[in-house]
Amino acid sequence: MNPPTFDRFAAAARADGFDEVLERSWAPGTVLETHTHDFGVRALVVRGEMWLTVGEATQHLRTGDPFVLDANVPHAERYGDEGATYWVARRR
Repeated sequence: MNPPTFDRFAAAARADGFDEVLERSWAPGTVLETHTHDFGVRALVVRGEMWLTVGEATQHLRTGDPFVLDANVPHAERYGDEGATYWVARRR
C-alpha cells in the first residue's frame, strides 16, 4: 500500500466533489470551543493529535486517523501538546 501524500489526498477529494483542499496546522494546546462551519469536511491527521467533540462523543485522533464532519454540525476541537496538522477537503 502506498503511503498517503497530499497530492493523492487532494486528487481523491476532488474526484469525490470537494472543491477546496488545504493543510491546516494548529499550535500546541489550542482549544476551539463549540462552533460550526458552513462546509462539510473530510480530513486526515498527518502530525500530532487532537480531540474532536461532537455532541457527547469525543474522538481522540492521532497521526494517520481520518475524520469527517458534515456542514453546520456543532463541534469543538482541542489540540495536543505538540499541536497538530491535518489535510482537509471542504465541500459547500
